[in-house]
Amino acid sequence: QEGQPIYLAVKGVVFDVTSGKEFYGKGAPYNALAGKDSTRGVAKMSLDPADLTHDTTGLTEEELKSLDDIFNNVYKAKYPIVGYTSRRILNEDGSPNLDFKPEDQPHFSIKDEF
Repeated sequence: QEGQPIYLAVKGVVFDVTSGKEFYGKGAPYNALAGKDSTRGVAKMSLDPADLTHDTTGLTEEELKSLDDIFNNVYKAKYPIVGYTSRRILNEDGSPNLDFKPEDQPHFSIKDEF
């Protein structure tokens, strides 16, 4: 919706990509990635609806490397982290994931955000 922030998740990390609305906003080339965890689509550089999911099952080593590169050098470097998907912070039974560690981000202090 116009005037609302644009969020997308990669690897369970939710980013505010509003400053890139020319890429992620309504009618923009990567709008299909917005509003969901699009990890697989980012890894495969695909906008196919079947790839717009968190599921990384069956990705090649090259796709996983591409995912890490894009995650670190585009999303974490450019856009503020605003949260995490439940898959990232909770176990399948709904209990807290004790191994969860917030992401470091160069231009923002997580202590100030939470």
